[in-house]
Amino acid sequence: MSVETIFDVIASSTDDIRDSLAGRRTYADGQNPSGEQQLAADVHADRLLEERLLALDSVGAYASEEREEISTDGAGYSVAVDPLDGSSNVKSNNAMGTVLGVYDAELPAPGRSLIAAAYVLYGPLTTMMTAHDGTVTEYVVEDGARQPVRENVTLPDDPVVYGFGGRVPEWPDDFSTFASSVEQELKLRYGGAMIADVNQVMTYGGVFAYPALESHPDGKLRLLFEGAPIGYIVETAGGRSSDGSQSLLDGTPSALHQRVPVHVGNAEYIAQLEERLQTR
Repeated sequence: MSVETIFDVIASSTDDIRDSLAGRRTYADGQNPSGEQQLAADVHADRLLEERLLALDSVGAYASEEREEISTDGAGYSVAVDPLDGSSNVKSNNAMGTVLGVYDAELPAPGRSLIAAAYVLYGPLTTMMTAHDGTVTEYVVEDGARQPVRENVTLPDDPVVYGFGGRVPEWPDDFSTFASSVEQELKLRYGGAMIADVNQVMTYGGVFAYPALESHPDGKLRLLFEGAPIGYIVETAGGRSSDGSQSLLDGTPSALHQRVPVHVGNAEYIAQLEERLQTR
């Protein structure tokens, strides 16, 4: 079975995940390993994807932002999943998504071990962006099937949008200076779900960041489940990613749920960001 089969399983699960949201807007009893309270929708999406992905002969390990341990089932690729990115948006009925990284190594593994990555955006339409074999493709997902709408996707040369997470008072001074320069050039687009904000950058060009914060110097997003897969997609599309000093793909996690500052977008903005942060 190929990587495309893994993508097909994600696509075929989108209707079940999306259709289940209305009845799972309440909080579950537990927290995820990062200490965040889980919605019932998080737990449902996690269990569904674990079952379906581990049923594939090509998948030997399943790791999720929603669970402490890795589930294994023989040999094969390791998949790292954020089952429902931005799930807090369920309450306000705003966009959210699913993130997938396919690693050809045991987890935790560096981003250079990725052989493919994808994200699903649950917006007015259900869309899916995949990166594999040096190519990024965007699909509309209907009835669980992928229909390509953009092939050989690259970031536009004329950037338009930016979106930065975290509370502004908690931004370090050097990032605040960078943000001030960006807001003079680009339009703000920020919706509180990383996938929705990254998809804006993939569509219009620009920069997304969830930087280091005074209260969270390592950032709040997870390297294996969010940072590296999104960095892989953006870099495959001709953009750049950075943790502030290097590509997100060059980070070597020592723990499954390790956090990292995430900055992705058009190369010129990531270069400006790194120059600003490295003068501290």
